[in-house]
Amino acid sequence: MNIQLIRNATLVIDYAGTRFLIDPFLAEKGTYPPFAGSLRQDQNNPLVDLPVDVQQLAQVDAVIVTHLHLDHYDARAAEVLAHDIPMFVQNETDAEKVRQDGFQNVTVLTENTAFEGISLSKTAGEHGRGDILQRLGQVCGVVFQHPDEATLYVAGDTVWYDGVQKALDTYKPQVIVVNGGDNQFLQGGSLVMGKEDIYEVFQAAPQATILSVHMEAVNHWTLSRDELRAYIEEKGMHGHVLVPEDGESYEL
Repeated sequence: MNIQLIRNATLVIDYAGTRFLIDPFLAEKGTYPPFAGSLRQDQNNPLVDLPVDVQQLAQVDAVIVTHLHLDHYDARAAEVLAHDIPMFVQNETDAEKVRQDGFQNVTVLTENTAFEGISLSKTAGEHGRGDILQRLGQVCGVVFQHPDEATLYVAGDTVWYDGVQKALDTYKPQVIVVNGGDNQFLQGGSLVMGKEDIYEVFQAAPQATILSVHMEAVNHWTLSRDELRAYIEEKGMHGHVLVPEDGESYEL
């Protein structure tokens, strides 16, 4: 497989001969206001440019949207992507929204979805801890499986909790993508994984290759790439946890 980080949680994944676009957040730098009640209220989102031409990102076989928060699916994505492209979403509520945006070939993920001979299994996630979960709504991850490829787990916007442990135990992925920017509002704690969450993933799957994305691209991030890389060295995760720059790709 080849995994390219585009920006934030937007990925292009070539897997078993099929090209997937994950969580398309495609607006130009500074298009949207900052997320309220968080850091960097003087900076508009996205904080950084796309590292590739947006039209290039539309040249894929299918799109997976883990949830409909702005930094995972935006108006620019609805404008740029072909409306007949196969699109996979987490539930019927999200399916109805993207259909309203004009997409005609929408499938709700289950634990037994298949596309082009690839198994796509929806996994659970918790977008934060405690009371904030009610505000942020449902999210999902997805596991990719094919006889010719290593198993890939894209965890989505989740913190470490027993649902992530269950996915690791069930699917035993060799490659894991986590959203690791420790994004937060001023109150309520982590919305996605911080460095300690990533360490939990490493301890639970020490033989896997882990990629941390969703970093330094929207105003409410709190964990920098440099801080995470230092923590990786401190905890002996070097070579197991990768921290790609925007545009960087890995063949795994």
